Amino acid sequence: MRDDYKHKGLRRQMLKELREMGIENEPVLAAMDRVPRHFFLASAFEQFAYQNTAFQIGAGQTISKPHTVARQTELLELEPGAKVLEIGTGSGYQCAVLCAMGYKVYSIERQRLLFDKAGPLLKSMGFKPDLFYGDGYKGKAVFGPYDGIIVTCGAPEIPEALLLQLVIGGRLVIPVGEGDTQRMFTFERTGEKEFSRQEHGEFAFVPMLASRAQDA
Repeated sequence: MRDDYKHKGLRRQMLKELREMGIENEPVLAAMDRVPRHFFLASAFEQFAYQNTAFQIGAGQTISKPHTVARQTELLELEPGAKVLEIGTGSGYQCAVLCAMGYKVYSIERQRLLFDKAGPLLKSMGFKPDLFYGDGYKGKAVFGPYDGIIVTCGAPEIPEALLLQLVIGGRLVIPVGEGDTQRMFTFERTGEKEFSRQEHGEFAFVPMLASRAQDA
């Protein structure tokens, strides 16, 4: 795979557009500048990789728009070294951005096709997240608690198990809703059983496919 001057130029244009759309977090923009998005797409989509567009990646899933990736990442409000759980590895692009932020990343993917592709790709790029195949609805308590949890699919409700895997002061970033669009929420854990909630607008995600009976 190549990341030449053409790709880097398109990436800089993407970052300019993200700034115009309100993304102001410079560490997030710098991380996205370090991650070639075209690596995560089929070659047929390469010329469109830096447009603010979601693309099909197989198994009925999509790679999120760059603006969505940037917004979810900045909503975590974390420093390098933070421990982050990602629900839905997908193509691996969001995971790569989290790694480029300097986070210790754990990521769960329930689609075998995507899981098998993401691991080798991320490794080839020098990223070393801990990846797991399975249902992320209940999180991964064995490695918790986490400073941040990011959900990359539309949840029909707030999974309580994820809230309880946050450290005090930790944040869950999650799109909620069962229609074509969802509302983005952050939940900050303020006590053992206390959480504050904020809403951050409308986004579009594929639905979370939850097997709620499965243990974490």
